[in-house]
Amino acid sequence: MSQPQEFEKVLTGSASNVAHFEEPKSGLRRLQHFLHSNPAMVPLIVLVALVVFFGIARGPKFFSAYTLTLIMQQVAVVGILAAAQTLVVLTAGIDLSIGVVMVFSFVVTGNAVLTYGLPAPLAILAGFGIAGLCGWVNGFLVSRLKLPPFIVTLGTWNIIMAVCLIYSENATLREADLTAVTSMLHVFGNSFKIGGAVVTLGVVAMILLYIALWYMLNYTAFGRHIYAVGDDPDAADLAGIRTKNVLLKTYALAGAIAGLAAWVSIGRNGSISPSTVVTDFNLQAITAAVIGGISLFGGRGSILGVLFGTLIVGVMSMGLNMLNADPQWKVLLTGVLIIGAVAIDQWIRKVSG
Repeated sequence: MSQPQEFEKVLTGSASNVAHFEEPKSGLRRLQHFLHSNPAMVPLIVLVALVVFFGIARGPKFFSAYTLTLIMQQVAVVGILAAAQTLVVLTAGIDLSIGVVMVFSFVVTGNAVLTYGLPAPLAILAGFGIAGLCGWVNGFLVSRLKLPPFIVTLGTWNIIMAVCLIYSENATLREADLTAVTSMLHVFGNSFKIGGAVVTLGVVAMILLYIALWYMLNYTAFGRHIYAVGDDPDAADLAGIRTKNVLLKTYALAGAIAGLAAWVSIGRNGSISPSTVVTDFNLQAITAAVIGGISLFGGRGSILGVLFGTLIVGVMSMGLNMLNADPQWKVLLTGVLIIGAVAIDQWIRKVSG
């Protein structure tokens, strides 16, 4: 055999031998890679498991179309707020003020109609405007002044809450008064039937919002920039992404979505009460986002997972109520799910290769 042929044989054999050094992935390793690529699968699995458990424990009544759509109605407002919170968390931030922004928005909307006599469309725009402005202020403080999101939104939570109570004088706007002026504010409380299911327009609005955000996050430059900023802001800067503008727009958009939650809340609850400020919408929205697989470290997660996380909270609440369980079990299980979700997120983030 000639020297060139022998040399070629050595090279070929070496390449073949090197290929055998690749170790096959274990089942656990493949699962880790799968969950890393499909972050919505964990909350989906938990949701299905809960539905099956309560279905077996409570019987066919739990699987009725009416029960399942009632769960959707109950979580519509929190689901919309969770979507807003998700956008901020994806940038590695947090918005503790999102709940009171919603309350301030529907107080402004109601007063614009009853006190100032504005037409319903203008009043609704005013509600969206004030919510978007609150979000923009948060974004400005975080992006331009580089203040920590937790501290900024904790401060604006207190400021907005105080302004809301002072502005409204803690007076409740009654449903009868609002209905006498316009029915447009209650439009999301309207419902229609599909077989035995009763679907409100508020539920439809929540689902359409999630579809729109899913498209934005997956198929638009702005959506990809949100992930990039949350994953590594320095690398995003080097890639030419204007990180400050992305943060500003994200917080403002989250505020505007809180305005939508306000409008849906008016339709569901009827009356408008500033005392709703004390309700912990912030914690519920963060809980749904975390259980839905959104990483608190930013840059990872699926908006569809947040929808599943919202439904997990709703299914758990409804199931425990139907079993006549102590309400504290819901609190306990929610805490377990939050810790479990964060632990799974940490494990998935260790994937490499």
